[in-house]
Amino acid sequence: MFKLTFLGTGGTLPTANRNPSAIIINRKGELLLFDCGEGTQQQMMRAKTGMKNLTSVFITHYHADHILGIPGLIQTMSFQGRTEPLHIYGPRWIHEFVNILLALGYYKLNFEVKGYELQPEDVVERSEYVVKAIKTDHGIPSLGYVLEEKERLGKFDRERAIELGVPPGPLFSKLHSGKTIFVGGKEIKSSQVVGPPRRGRKVVYTGDTRPVDTIVEAAKNADLLVHDGTLTHDLLDWAIEAKHSTAKEAAEIASKACVAELMLTHVSSRYSEDTKPLLMEARSVFKNSHIAKELMEIVIPYQD
Repeated sequence: MFKLTFLGTGGTLPTANRNPSAIIINRKGELLLFDCGEGTQQQMMRAKTGMKNLTSVFITHYHADHILGIPGLIQTMSFQGRTEPLHIYGPRWIHEFVNILLALGYYKLNFEVKGYELQPEDVVERSEYVVKAIKTDHGIPSLGYVLEEKERLGKFDRERAIELGVPPGPLFSKLHSGKTIFVGGKEIKSSQVVGPPRRGRKVVYTGDTRPVDTIVEAAKNADLLVHDGTLTHDLLDWAIEAKHSTAKEAAEIASKACVAELMLTHVSSRYSEDTKPLLMEARSVFKNSHIAKELMEIVIPYQD
């Protein structure tokens, strides 16, 4: 499974229909949270994501609408008996931020909260995927993130293996894992029955930002780009001043990066009644553009 759920899609001012920023990714049962605006834990409950398997929180920047949900989330997980450490990643000052979190509420946690400062281009390595920090432009220390799975094994050619005299069973697995085997004294190499490695899935989350080339480069051929799309282009001057992107600019990034799908988020409260202007503007540049909605789920399939 590789499922992304939008927990908060609103701009700086929440509305009745949009919470502050947060998305959560369920990858094979592990939960990864990107930003955690006020009310995120309630949205997790509504979406039935659970909290037990949340291993990491990735913060894009320290504006209130991206972080105020963390204290309550931590306290709730403590009440639920959590003992596993929680890893919080973010830009400069993350250690001071974690210390502040731990000082709030006068509660004693049953688990450790660890802070990790990231710089653009830093990579968090996991066994089957990486999370890479990317440079964004929001006027304060800020980061975007790329979650990308490592290459998978190539396709196994069962019919070719049988032609070569390999009996179905454990030897298939050995060949598929890259090992060389011998059948009747004949050497059979993995490369004879296994195709080239296949790419994993890739999602990019920008947080709040002006459009920058680093996002284009990082998002190349991504399955999904979740980009700041706060305003329509007639308000470009405001977007520049507030260090946000217009829907048109986000779509231009998606087009340049050749992504499969664009989701606009951080929607300004001025579009609380009608997001069509944002959507039409984005689709005029990049056809497969959409507006994120609360509790919307996107399952990312393998491309091959």
